[in-house]
Amino acid sequence: MPRISRLGVGVALTFLGLTALGVEAGLDKVLVIGWTGFAVMVLGAAVSDRTAGLRRTFFPAWAYGLASGAMILSAAIFLIPSAISHHPGFGGAGIGLGVLVGYASHTFGHRLTHLDLPFEHTTAQIGAHAVAAGSIIGIVYGNMPELGLLLGLAIVSHKGPAGYAAAERLARADKPISVVLFPAAGFGAAAVLTALYNLPPNPVLNGLVFGFGAGVFLHVAMDFSPRCEVGGEVFEVTEVAMDAHNLLDRLRIHVVASMTTGALAVLVAWLLVA
Repeated sequence: MPRISRLGVGVALTFLGLTALGVEAGLDKVLVIGWTGFAVMVLGAAVSDRTAGLRRTFFPAWAYGLASGAMILSAAIFLIPSAISHHPGFGGAGIGLGVLVGYASHTFGHRLTHLDLPFEHTTAQIGAHAVAAGSIIGIVYGNMPELGLLLGLAIVSHKGPAGYAAAERLARADKPISVVLFPAAGFGAAAVLTALYNLPPNPVLNGLVFGFGAGVFLHVAMDFSPRCEVGGEVFEVTEVAMDAHNLLDRLRIHVVASMTTGALAVLVAWLLVA
Protein backbone atom coordinates (compact mmCIF):
# COMPACT_ATOMS: atom_id res chain seq x y z
CA MET A 1 0.00 0.00 0.00
CA PRO A 2 1.47 3.42 -0.97
CA ARG A 3 2.38 5.77 1.86
CA ILE A 4 0.10 8.76 2.40
CA SER A 5 1.26 12.17 3.59
CA ARG A 6 -0.90 13.23 6.52
CA LEU A 7 0.25 16.83 6.04
CA GLY A 8 -0.80 16.78 2.40
CA VAL A 9 -4.22 15.30 3.14
CA GLY A 10 -4.72 17.73 6.03
CA VAL A 11 -4.00 20.81 3.91
CA ALA A 12 -6.23 19.47 1.12
CA LEU A 13 -9.12 19.07 3.59
CA THR A 14 -8.45 22.59 4.89
CA PHE A 15 -8.71 23.97 1.35
CA LEU A 16 -11.96 22.05 0.89
CA GLY A 17 -13.35 23.64 4.05
CA LEU A 18 -12.21 27.13 2.98
CA THR A 19 -13.97 26.61 -0.35
CA ALA A 20 -17.31 26.93 1.42
CA LEU A 21 -16.13 30.22 2.93
CA GLY A 22 -15.02 31.42 -0.50
CA VAL A 23 -18.39 30.55 -2.06
CA GLU A 24 -20.21 32.49 0.64
CA ALA A 25 -17.91 35.49 0.14
CA GLY A 26 -18.40 35.43 -3.64
CA LEU A 27 -14.77 34.57 -4.45
CA ASP A 28 -15.70 32.60 -7.55
CA LYS A 29 -12.61 33.52 -9.61
CA VAL A 30 -10.23 32.82 -6.74
CA LEU A 31 -11.79 29.40 -6.23
CA VAL A 32 -11.61 28.54 -9.94
CA ILE A 33 -7.94 29.53 -10.01
CA GLY A 34 -7.18 27.71 -6.75
CA TRP A 35 -8.84 24.46 -7.76
CA THR A 36 -7.35 24.64 -11.26
CA GLY A 37 -3.90 25.04 -9.73
CA PHE A 38 -4.60 22.10 -7.43
CA ALA A 39 -5.72 19.85 -10.28
CA VAL A 40 -2.85 20.83 -12.59
CA MET A 41 -0.19 20.28 -9.91
CA VAL A 42 -1.59 16.90 -8.90
CA LEU A 43 -1.79 15.92 -12.57
CA GLY A 44 1.85 16.95 -13.08
CA ALA A 45 2.89 14.78 -10.13
CA ALA A 46 0.82 11.87 -11.45
CA VAL A 47 2.45 12.14 -14.90
CA SER A 48 5.88 12.03 -13.28
CA ASP A 49 4.93 9.02 -11.20
CA ARG A 50 3.40 7.15 -14.15
CA THR A 51 6.34 7.79 -16.46
CA ALA A 52 9.07 7.03 -13.92
CA GLY A 53 12.00 5.27 -15.56
CA LEU A 54 11.19 6.48 -19.08
CA ARG A 55 13.50 8.74 -21.04
CA ARG A 56 11.65 12.05 -21.38
CA THR A 57 14.18 14.19 -23.21
CA PHE A 58 12.08 17.01 -24.65
CA PHE A 59 9.04 16.96 -22.34
CA PRO A 60 10.60 18.99 -19.46
CA ALA A 61 11.90 21.68 -21.82
CA TRP A 62 8.42 22.21 -23.29
CA ALA A 63 6.52 21.89 -20.01
CA TYR A 64 8.72 24.38 -18.16
CA GLY A 65 9.09 26.68 -21.18
CA LEU A 66 5.37 26.97 -21.94
CA ALA A 67 4.58 27.82 -18.31
CA SER A 68 7.45 30.31 -18.03
CA GLY A 69 6.51 32.17 -21.21
CA ALA A 70 2.84 32.34 -20.20
CA MET A 71 3.71 33.73 -16.77
CA ILE A 72 6.11 36.36 -18.10
CA LEU A 73 3.60 37.83 -20.52
CA SER A 74 0.73 37.58 -18.01
CA ALA A 75 2.67 39.59 -15.43
CA ALA A 76 3.63 42.12 -18.12
CA ILE A 77 0.07 42.57 -19.43
CA PHE A 78 -1.99 42.42 -16.25
CA LEU A 79 0.09 43.10 -13.12
CA ILE A 80 2.75 45.63 -14.15
CA PRO A 81 0.29 48.15 -15.71
CA SER A 82 -1.91 47.87 -12.62
CA ALA A 83 1.02 48.56 -10.29
CA ILE A 84 2.14 51.57 -12.33
CA SER A 85 -1.41 52.95 -12.55
CA HIS A 86 -1.66 53.01 -8.75
CA HIS A 87 1.64 54.88 -8.38
CA PRO A 88 4.38 54.99 -11.06
CA GLY A 89 7.29 55.35 -8.66
CA PHE A 90 6.23 53.01 -5.87
CA GLY A 91 4.71 50.59 -8.37
CA GLY A 92 8.08 50.31 -10.08
CA ALA A 93 9.82 50.02 -6.72
CA GLY A 94 7.46 47.20 -5.77
CA ILE A 95 8.32 45.33 -8.98
CA GLY A 96 12.02 45.59 -8.23
CA LEU A 97 11.53 44.51 -4.61
CA GLY A 98 9.41 41.55 -5.71
CA VAL A 99 12.14 40.30 -8.05
CA LEU A 100 14.81 40.75 -5.39
CA VAL A 101 12.80 39.13 -2.59
CA GLY A 102 11.85 36.26 -4.90
CA TYR A 103 15.49 35.63 -5.70
CA ALA A 104 16.54 36.00 -2.05
CA SER A 105 13.87 33.56 -0.85
CA HIS A 106 14.90 31.05 -3.52
CA THR A 107 18.52 31.34 -2.43
CA PHE A 108 17.61 31.03 1.25
CA GLY A 109 15.46 27.99 0.52
CA HIS A 110 18.34 26.36 -1.32
CA ARG A 111 20.67 27.00 1.61
CA LEU A 112 18.21 25.19 3.89
CA THR A 113 18.74 22.00 1.90
CA HIS A 114 22.33 21.92 3.15
CA LEU A 115 21.33 22.11 6.82
CA ASP A 116 20.31 19.27 9.11
CA LEU A 117 16.79 20.44 9.98
CA PRO A 118 13.89 18.49 11.53
CA PHE A 119 11.67 18.73 8.44
CA GLU A 120 11.72 17.47 4.88
CA HIS A 121 13.37 20.07 2.63
CA THR A 122 11.41 19.50 -0.56
CA THR A 123 8.08 19.77 1.26
CA ALA A 124 9.10 23.00 3.00
CA GLN A 125 10.41 24.62 -0.19
CA ILE A 126 7.49 23.91 -2.50
CA GLY A 127 4.97 24.51 0.28
CA ALA A 128 6.35 27.95 1.15
CA HIS A 129 6.45 28.90 -2.53
CA ALA A 130 2.85 27.79 -3.08
CA VAL A 131 1.51 29.66 -0.04
CA ALA A 132 3.34 32.85 -1.06
CA ALA A 133 2.04 32.67 -4.65
CA GLY A 134 -1.49 31.90 -3.46
CA SER A 135 -1.40 34.87 -1.08
CA ILE A 136 -0.48 37.20 -3.92
CA ILE A 137 -3.18 35.83 -6.21
CA GLY A 138 -5.73 36.28 -3.42
CA ILE A 139 -4.76 39.90 -2.78
CA VAL A 140 -4.78 40.70 -6.50
CA TYR A 141 -8.22 39.21 -7.21
CA GLY A 142 -9.67 40.25 -3.85
CA ASN A 143 -8.87 43.89 -4.60
CA MET A 144 -9.36 43.82 -8.38
CA PRO A 145 -12.42 41.64 -8.98
CA GLU A 146 -12.75 43.05 -12.50
CA LEU A 147 -9.71 41.02 -13.57
CA GLY A 148 -10.58 38.10 -15.82
CA LEU A 149 -9.58 34.50 -15.27
CA LEU A 150 -6.87 34.59 -17.95
CA LEU A 151 -4.25 36.09 -15.60
CA GLY A 152 -4.86 33.57 -12.83
CA LEU A 153 -4.99 30.57 -15.16
CA ALA A 154 -1.78 31.64 -16.91
CA ILE A 155 -0.08 32.09 -13.54
CA VAL A 156 -1.08 28.60 -12.33
CA SER A 157 0.16 27.06 -15.58
CA HIS A 158 3.49 26.57 -13.82
CA LYS A 159 1.81 24.26 -11.31
CA GLY A 160 1.94 21.36 -13.77
CA PRO A 161 5.74 21.45 -14.24
CA ALA A 162 6.11 22.26 -10.53
CA GLY A 163 4.17 19.14 -9.56
CA TYR A 164 6.18 17.13 -12.06
CA ALA A 165 9.50 18.37 -10.66
CA ALA A 166 8.36 17.99 -7.04
CA ALA A 167 7.33 14.39 -7.64
CA GLU A 168 10.73 13.69 -9.19
CA ARG A 169 12.53 15.08 -6.15
CA LEU A 170 10.23 13.30 -3.69
CA ALA A 171 10.75 9.99 -5.47
CA ARG A 172 14.53 10.41 -5.32
CA ALA A 173 14.23 11.19 -1.58
CA ASP A 174 11.99 8.13 -1.07
CA LYS A 175 9.09 10.32 0.10
CA PRO A 176 5.40 9.71 -0.73
CA ILE A 177 4.17 11.52 -3.84
CA SER A 178 1.05 12.55 -1.89
CA VAL A 179 3.21 15.22 -0.23
CA VAL A 180 2.40 17.26 -3.37
CA LEU A 181 -1.12 17.72 -1.95
CA PHE A 182 0.40 20.20 0.52
CA PRO A 183 1.59 22.84 -1.98
CA ALA A 184 -1.25 22.05 -4.41
CA ALA A 185 -3.93 22.80 -1.80
CA GLY A 186 -1.88 25.34 0.15
CA PHE A 187 -1.90 27.63 -2.89
CA GLY A 188 -5.70 27.78 -3.02
CA ALA A 189 -6.14 27.96 0.75
CA ALA A 190 -3.83 30.98 1.00
CA ALA A 191 -5.57 32.64 -1.95
CA VAL A 192 -9.00 32.36 -0.31
CA LEU A 193 -7.77 33.76 3.01
CA THR A 194 -5.95 36.78 1.55
CA ALA A 195 -8.77 37.53 -0.91
CA LEU A 196 -10.95 38.35 2.09
CA TYR A 197 -8.70 41.32 2.96
CA ASN A 198 -9.43 44.65 1.30
CA LEU A 199 -6.49 47.01 0.89
CA PRO A 200 -7.07 50.61 2.02
CA PRO A 201 -7.43 53.16 -0.82
CA ASN A 202 -3.83 54.30 -0.63
CA PRO A 203 -2.07 54.63 -4.02
CA VAL A 204 1.41 54.24 -2.54
CA LEU A 205 0.49 51.05 -0.67
CA ASN A 206 -1.43 49.62 -3.61
CA GLY A 207 1.42 50.44 -5.99
CA LEU A 208 3.88 48.64 -3.72
CA VAL A 209 1.63 45.62 -3.19
CA PHE A 210 0.69 45.10 -6.84
CA GLY A 211 4.24 45.86 -7.98
CA PHE A 212 5.62 43.39 -5.46
CA GLY A 213 3.23 40.71 -6.74
CA ALA A 214 4.28 41.39 -10.33
CA GLY A 215 7.95 41.19 -9.36
CA VAL A 216 7.52 37.90 -7.52
CA PHE A 217 5.70 36.33 -10.44
CA LEU A 218 8.34 37.60 -12.87
CA HIS A 219 11.00 35.97 -10.70
CA VAL A 220 9.06 32.68 -10.60
CA ALA A 221 8.56 32.81 -14.37
CA MET A 222 12.26 33.35 -15.03
CA ASP A 223 13.20 30.75 -12.44
CA PHE A 224 11.02 28.24 -14.31
CA SER A 225 12.69 28.95 -17.64
CA PRO A 226 14.57 25.69 -18.29
CA ARG A 227 18.35 25.78 -18.06
CA CYS A 228 19.78 23.24 -20.44
CA GLU A 229 23.18 22.79 -18.84
CA VAL A 230 25.02 20.11 -16.91
CA GLY A 231 23.51 20.04 -13.43
CA GLY A 232 20.33 21.93 -14.41
CA GLU A 233 16.81 20.64 -13.86
CA VAL A 234 16.39 19.50 -17.47
CA PHE A 235 19.70 17.64 -17.23
CA GLU A 236 18.57 15.94 -13.99
CA VAL A 237 15.11 14.93 -15.22
CA THR A 238 16.20 13.67 -18.63
CA GLU A 239 19.21 11.86 -17.15
CA VAL A 240 21.31 12.55 -20.23
CA ALA A 241 24.98 11.66 -20.33
CA MET A 242 27.54 14.03 -18.88
CA ASP A 243 29.01 14.70 -22.32
CA ALA A 244 25.68 15.25 -24.12
CA HIS A 245 26.44 18.86 -24.99
CA ASN A 246 25.00 18.57 -28.50
CA LEU A 247 21.68 17.33 -27.08
CA LEU A 248 21.61 20.16 -24.54
CA ASP A 249 22.26 22.67 -27.34
CA ARG A 250 19.26 21.28 -29.25
CA LEU A 251 17.17 21.47 -26.09
CA ARG A 252 17.95 25.17 -25.80
CA ILE A 253 16.24 25.71 -29.16
CA HIS A 254 13.19 23.86 -27.82
CA VAL A 255 13.22 26.09 -24.72
CA VAL A 256 13.16 29.25 -26.85
CA ALA A 257 10.34 27.81 -28.96
CA SER A 258 8.31 26.69 -25.94
CA MET A 259 8.66 30.00 -24.06
CA THR A 260 7.70 31.94 -27.17
CA THR A 261 4.69 29.67 -27.71
CA GLY A 262 3.52 30.10 -24.12
CA ALA A 263 3.85 33.90 -24.34
CA LEU A 264 2.07 34.09 -27.70
CA ALA A 265 -0.77 31.90 -26.41
CA VAL A 266 -1.45 34.39 -23.60
CA LEU A 267 -1.13 37.34 -25.99
CA VAL A 268 -3.63 35.85 -28.45
CA ALA A 269 -6.05 34.93 -25.66
CA TRP A 270 -5.80 38.45 -24.23
CA LEU A 271 -6.47 40.04 -27.63
CA LEU A 272 -9.50 37.81 -28.11
CA VAL A 273 -11.07 38.68 -24.76
CA ALA A 274 -9.97 42.34 -24.55
